[in-house]
Amino acid sequence: MAMKQDVILIDIPKPDIQTINLVLVSDSRLVSHRWSEKARQQMMDKQTGKAVKKKEPKNPEEDYKATLYQHKDGWYGMPATAFKGAAVNACRYTEGITMVMARGVIFVESDGSDKDGIELVKVEGDGPHMREDMVRIGMLQSDIRHRGEWREWKTNVRVRYNANIITAEQIMNLFSLAGLHVGIGEGRPGAPKKSMDWGMFHVATGKEAKNA
Repeated sequence: MAMKQDVILIDIPKPDIQTINLVLVSDSRLVSHRWSEKARQQMMDKQTGKAVKKKEPKNPEEDYKATLYQHKDGWYGMPATAFKGAAVNACRYTEGITMVMARGVIFVESDGSDKDGIELVKVEGDGPHMREDMVRIGMLQSDIRHRGEWREWKTNVRVRYNANIITAEQIMNLFSLAGLHVGIGEGRPGAPKKSMDWGMFHVATGKEAKNA
C-alpha cells in the first residue's frame, strides 16, 4: 500500500508589476539610422554569393527617409529596445544592479510599431531633418551618408518593472546614467564604433517634466 504523503503548501510571492513614466529630454542631437530594404538586400546577396550589382546613383531624399522609423499613422520614433538597451548598459556605471538583472526586470512599452513590426517609442521635436555626413569606409574609402536628425527632441518612455526586485528610484538613476554615458541612435557615447556625443539625454523632473 502506498504511503500517504503530506502536502506542502508553498506561498510564492506574486511579482509586483508597476509602471513608471519618464520624460527624456535631449542634451544633444538624435540621429536615426534604420537599415534600409536596399542595404539589407545587398548584404543578403553578398552573404549568399549572388552577383554584386552595379551601384545605383545616390538618391539623398530616398536614403534619408529609409533611415527613419515611421509608424503607420505618420509619426516617427526610435526602437523601444534602444531605450531598454541604454538602461541595461548603464548598469556598468552603478553598483547593485547587474546587466543580467536589468534585462529581466525592465521592460520599455512601445507606442506602436512600424511596417516591419519594430516596436517604437514616439519621438517629438524639431525634426526629422535630413543631415549629410562624410563617413569613412575602411582605410581608404569614404562615402556620403544622408540620415534623419532631430536637433532638439523629447520622448515619454513608459517602463514596466518588478518592484519586488528594483525600485522606481533605481530605474530613474539608470536612465539618467544612460542619457549621459550611453545615449541612443547613431554616434551615441556608448556606441562600439565611431562614438560621439549624439543621442544624449536627461530625465526631466519637476517643472520640466510637467511642461513636457
